[in-house]
Amino acid sequence: MNLNNSPVTQHQFQGHDFHLKRDDLLHSHFNGNKARKFAELLETDLTNVTQLVGWGSAQANSLTSLAALAKIKGIKLKYFVDHKPAWLDQNPNGNYRAAKELGAEIISLKEQLGPNAPHPHAYIQANFASSTNSYIVPEGGRFQSARQGIVQLAEEILSWSRFEKNKKIKVALPSGTGTTALYLAQVLAPQGIEVLTCPCVGGKHYLMQQFDELGDFSYYPTILELENKHHFGKLYLKDYEIWRLLQDETHIEFDLLYDPMMWRCLLPWLSDNPDASLLYIHQGGLLGNETMLPRYRRKYDAPKDEW
Repeated sequence: MNLNNSPVTQHQFQGHDFHLKRDDLLHSHFNGNKARKFAELLETDLTNVTQLVGWGSAQANSLTSLAALAKIKGIKLKYFVDHKPAWLDQNPNGNYRAAKELGAEIISLKEQLGPNAPHPHAYIQANFASSTNSYIVPEGGRFQSARQGIVQLAEEILSWSRFEKNKKIKVALPSGTGTTALYLAQVLAPQGIEVLTCPCVGGKHYLMQQFDELGDFSYYPTILELENKHHFGKLYLKDYEIWRLLQDETHIEFDLLYDPMMWRCLLPWLSDNPDASLLYIHQGGLLGNETMLPRYRRKYDAPKDEW
């Protein structure tokens, strides 16, 4: 499988020119940052492993990628969630649907063990950490094994940058765990390319904690924030509006969960930095729109014929 060398396209948004690294086009199931994070795992010899074990939300982008990876390797995926909506099995959609179709076993600990069930991470550590036939993948792919694929992405960006001589190149992407942005900064910052990100899960302090848990580093991304607190997964009209504008002006679908916040941070930054040459990384996540878009439409009553 070729999980690298995604194309770079050129666009304009709200009067700002930018380039787009199309990692969303890498593969139907391995795209975006998960393709990069799991690139090394895809190449790893798992001969003695019978199952991958992971955890997260029932609609996490990593769920689909792990399910596909397990299927390719001919092993099982056992994926633990704290809980999942009761209706989801009757009406599967998004990443949950795709993962189930790929054969994933998705287990709600609250359904299995009751309201006092432990956190999935604690449960996995207690029950699978010593297993010789299980390979544990941290939530969101936040582990050092993610470095190989992200370094490959950084090298592709450096190759592209050679055609953009004498420009102040900035690379932008939103952060969940911050793993991709952090590893990119280690390669790009020494070459004079600043990495910009925003904390989509928690604030700046939480994101810095996520960085520190991966180890000690010489370079860090520049963290942009909104003026007001932004709660992960909550529906915001401004997010919805900027997502629609992005699609209207670029004719490309972006993720509804992460990308709107990054672009809300980027637009004022771009106005303050008119000499910057922006490369935005499209990190995939479009399966999540299958669930997010109906929620937005219900809340803000967007006429369906506008889409």
